[in-house]
Parts: sequence; C-alpha cells; structure tokens
Amino acid sequence: MAVTDVQNPLLGVTTCGSLLQQLQKIWDEVGESDEERDMMLLQLEQDCLDVYKRKVDQAAKSRAHLLQALADAKSELSRLLSALGEKNFVGMPEKTMGTIKEQLAAIAPVLEQLWKQKEERIKEFSNVLSQIQKICSEIAGNLRLSEQGENSAVDEADLSLKKFDEFHTQLQELQKEKSDRLHKVLDFVSTVHDLCAVLGMDFFSTITEVHPSLNDSVGVQSKSISNDTLSRLAKTVLALKEDKKQRLLKLQELAAQLIDLWNLMDTPAEERSLFDHVTCNISASVDEVTVPGALALDLIEQAEVEVERLDQLKASRMKEIALKKQAELEEIYARAHIEIDSETAREKIMAMIDSGNIEPSELLADMDNQIVKAKEEALSRKDILDKVEKWMSACEEESWLEDYNRDENRYNSSRGAHLNLKRAEKARILVNKIPALVDTLVAKIRAWEEERDIPFTYDGVPLLAMLDEYAILRQDREEEKRRMRDQKKFHEQLGTEQEAVFGSKPSPSPSRQSLGSSTKKVVGPRANGGANGTPTTSRRLSLNAHQNGVKSTTKDGKRETHRPVAPVNYVVISKEDAASHVSGTDPIPASP
Repeated sequence: MAVTDVQNPLLGVTTCGSLLQQLQKIWDEVGESDEERDMMLLQLEQDCLDVYKRKVDQAAKSRAHLLQALADAKSELSRLLSALGEKNFVGMPEKTMGTIKEQLAAIAPVLEQLWKQKEERIKEFSNVLSQIQKICSEIAGNLRLSEQGENSAVDEADLSLKKFDEFHTQLQELQKEKSDRLHKVLDFVSTVHDLCAVLGMDFFSTITEVHPSLNDSVGVQSKSISNDTLSRLAKTVLALKEDKKQRLLKLQELAAQLIDLWNLMDTPAEERSLFDHVTCNISASVDEVTVPGALALDLIEQAEVEVERLDQLKASRMKEIALKKQAELEEIYARAHIEIDSETAREKIMAMIDSGNIEPSELLADMDNQIVKAKEEALSRKDILDKVEKWMSACEEESWLEDYNRDENRYNSSRGAHLNLKRAEKARILVNKIPALVDTLVAKIRAWEEERDIPFTYDGVPLLAMLDEYAILRQDREEEKRRMRDQKKFHEQLGTEQEAVFGSKPSPSPSRQSLGSSTKKVVGPRANGGANGTPTTSRRLSLNAHQNGVKSTTKDGKRETHRPVAPVNYVVISKEDAASHVSGTDPIPASP
C-alpha cells in the first residue's frame, strides 16, 4: 500500500516538490535520522547542479557551432560574390540583426542562389574554354585532342562576367581565324582539283598526300587547318602550277614543230585535225588552259611520238622538201628579175643530202634564211621594178601608137575605131611622161647601186645599160623623124614644081616606100595589139624573149637563161599625123 501511494502521485504531474514530500514520508516511515536526511538532500542538490552544468555546456557548444556556421556562411557569401564578380546581390539582407539562427536563416537562401549561379557559370566557362582549346588544337594540327573535346580546367576563383567576356571574345577571334583558314584550305583544295584535272593527275592521291582529312569523304569542319597543312597546300599548288607551265611550254613547242612539219610536207587537213587538241593551245596563256586533260602526260607523249614520226618521214622526203624550197627561192628571184644559177644550186643541194654531212634541219634552216634574204632583196628592188614595169608598158603603148599612126584607115568608121581613138589619146599622154619616168628610174637605180655598191641587173643585164641604149635609140629615132620631115618637104616641093611644069601631080616616090626598112623604132614591147588593134603574141615584143625569168631548154637538155637585150624597133612614118604627134622638139632623156 505504501508503494502504491508513492506511485499514485506519479500518475499525475510529477514535480520536485511532490517527490520531496514522498521522500519525507518514506524517511518518516523508515525512521531515518536527520543527518542521513541532510546528506541525502545535499547529494540531490549536487546531482541537480551537475545536470544543469551539462546542459549549459551543451548549450554553449551549440551556440559556438552556430556562430562558426554563421561565420562560414558569411565567408562563403563573400567568396562567392567575389568569384562571381557581384558587388550587390538581390535578396541579400542589408543588416545583420536577430538571433544567430535568424541570421543563418536569412543568409541560407542567398548562398543557395549563389551556388546555383556558380555552377551555371562554371558550365558556361567550361563550354567556352573547351571550344577555345579545340580550335587551338585544330590550328596546332592536333586533331585527336580536338576530337576528344576534354573539358578545360576552370579557375573557380574568377567567374566574373568580365572574365567570361574575355574568353568569349577570344573564342570569336579564334572562330574567325578558323573560318579564314578553312576558306584558304578549301580554295587551295579547289585549285589543286582544277590543276589535277588539267594535268590529268589523280586528285584524291595528290590531296591525301598533303593531309588525309582533305579528301571529299571528310566533312568540312573536320578538315585540317593547321599551319603545316596550309604551307604544304601552298607548296603543292605552286608545284602544280609550275608543272602546268612547263607542260604547256612543252606542248606549245611540240605544236609549233607539228605545224612546221605539216607545212613542209603539205599534210592534209584531215590528218592535222587529229591533233587539234594539241595545236589549239599553241598561243594560249597558262591561265587560259582549263580543259580537263589538256596537259596530260599521255597527250604530250602522243604529240612527241607524232613529231618523231614526222621527223623520220621528213628525213626520207628531204630531197622533195629541199627542192620545193629551192623552187620557192627561184620564184622569188624570178619575180625580182635576179639571175641565179639554179642548176648548180640544185645539184649542190642533192649532193649535200646524199653525202649526209649536214642535218636535214640545218639544211632547211639555211634555205629558210636564203628565202628570207631573197625576200628582203626583192623588197629593196620592188620600187625600181614597179617603175621598170611602167616604163615597159609605156614603151608598148608608144609602139602601138606608132603602128596606129601609120594606119591610113584609122579614121574610118569601122568597128572599134572609136576605142582605138580613145586608146591613142591615152597613149599620147603616157608617152609624153616617158622622159620624166626614165629620169626618175635612173636616179633611183643610181641611189640603189651607191647604197649597196653593186650594179642593179634585170635578168642578168645592167638596167642602167638598158636605159642608156634606150636613150640612144630614142635620140636616133628623133633624128630619123626630122630627116623624114625634111625629105617629105622636099618631095612635096618637087611635086609642086613638077605640077607647075607638067600640069599634073607625080606619083608617090618609090623612095617613101623604102623608108620603112631604114627607120629605127623606139625600144619597148608592144602592148596588146598592132596597127589594127589585133593582139600580139608577147607583151614585151623586143625587150626580152623571157623577161620574167623563163628559161628555155637546149638540145642537150641543159636549161639556158635568156638575158634581156636592148630592143630595136623600126617604124615607118608615112603620114602627117605621125610627124605632128611626135615632133622633133620632144625632150630627149640624157644618157645615164
């Protein structure tokens, strides 16, 4: 019952006073002495002090921990703000007030936001730095490192926007440099492709020798843009351009040789057209040759084989070609009225070819030089020869005019009489110009001879000698005309006297009919008709049988060159018209 009574109070609110009362009751029942009771009460007080002391120590430790946490939070806050470059942060308490827990509760949300912002900033920095490292690796030529894409270490002590902008600016500069380098690489690759196409080379093997990433199977962004790749590409382009230049020069040289050989051997157009792809670039510049395969090695080899074949064919046809050139040379000299020993020249050429002491190309080159010199000499004689031609034509007209003046029926109304009359008028004008033409011709010939210190010959005859003879014959003709006029006057006077004595006019004197056999005619060939306008067989009747260098063949088979001689033309002037047309007072050219 006693125990039960003690515990019953515990069923309600237990306090130190109720417990002390129960303890008093127990002591009273037991009969504890006062000393025992005092000792037990002192022990209870000491136990209570120990409990309070422990609680105070625990509370002090808890407060110390909270203060340390608050200090750490403030330090972390300062560090985060410094790292992020933030001076003021939204939501940060303006003043530090309240209990420790209140202060911690106020800083905690700010720290949480700053930690999230720091993580995001680290990711941004890591992304930018990774791209920078990748581009730097590509520029350095380390494609493996750029493909791995390892994150670069981020300095968490400086995550400010200013630092981030610096990295971002650096990234943009690197991206621009990468873009520029990539464009250069692509331009080089395109140039290599075009050059390989023209040269007939394998583009894939050529470009992969520079770098494996430059072939078409690799994406654009994965191509190497390193300094070494750009340098090797530039060297490859220069080498291909030089190769293109040398091949073009070689091809143009072969094309020129082909054309020369074709021209020498009169190759037909059908055979020449087989090499149009070679000759079409004979005058093209390096940049103008863009057709694929235009400078391929097999094409050049094909042209070399053809040149070699034609060279061999040319050697077998050397005589034919040499004689052809000799004929060309003789034709030039013939047109220039220069006399040469053609037979001896041909025999010498044949002997040189048969002996084999001279290269065919050297012989042809020497003959080409002779042709060039012959053309130059012919050009120097052209002006004089043109005036000689005019002089001869004028002499022909003069001869025709004399025949026309002797024709007693020239004024009859026959068919074509008016045409002959017009021609006679023109011929008189032309004949009057002969003395001035001869004087001019003599002056030009003398100037030509003084300049070259050699005589000017016309088909082997000195032209000045021909003109001298012409002047003498013309003077003789004028004297003969005067004599004829005097004789005519004498016969007319004799006829008048006989008519007065006998009352009738005597018949013409037989002596007049015999004058034709003793009268000289001026030098010069007839034009294209006789006295009645009938055509003659030669344009130059008496100058030379073959003035254009035509050669005749003698009985023994040798060719004989006819040399021109001064012509003699005899004319019978039997009428007044002839005497009135060509008077004795006409100017006579002085002998040169």
